[in-house]
Amino acid sequence: MLTISLHHLKFHAFHGLYEEEKKTGNDFEVNLDVSFNETADPVTHLSQTVNYAVLYQLIKDRMNIPEPLLETVAMDIAQQSKAHFPFILEINVSVRKVNPPIFNFQGQTVVSFHKKYNE
Repeated sequence: MLTISLHHLKFHAFHGLYEEEKKTGNDFEVNLDVSFNETADPVTHLSQTVNYAVLYQLIKDRMNIPEPLLETVAMDIAQQSKAHFPFILEINVSVRKVNPPIFNFQGQTVVSFHKKYNE
């Protein structure tokens, strides 16, 4: 099984429940891992794998659409990845809000989504 990973992708986006988040936005970090069974040994052509440039564009496009809940964003990224590369067997997505608008909160919030598909 092969895994393609995109980690620490940084975006400024307008996800959140609060009006301030919708106006000023926040910084986010996205991590994505997709796993699949290789069809060749060794993999020598892009058609035999997942194109991580395409995955990045899917994530970038989704991050540009404001959403109240990060859960929705993470699940949409997984769904779009699977739709584009149907041979994916496992997906892990995490979306991290760098500065959540919580009074006296120090830290970060992360929503993670993991799904395994039948072969």
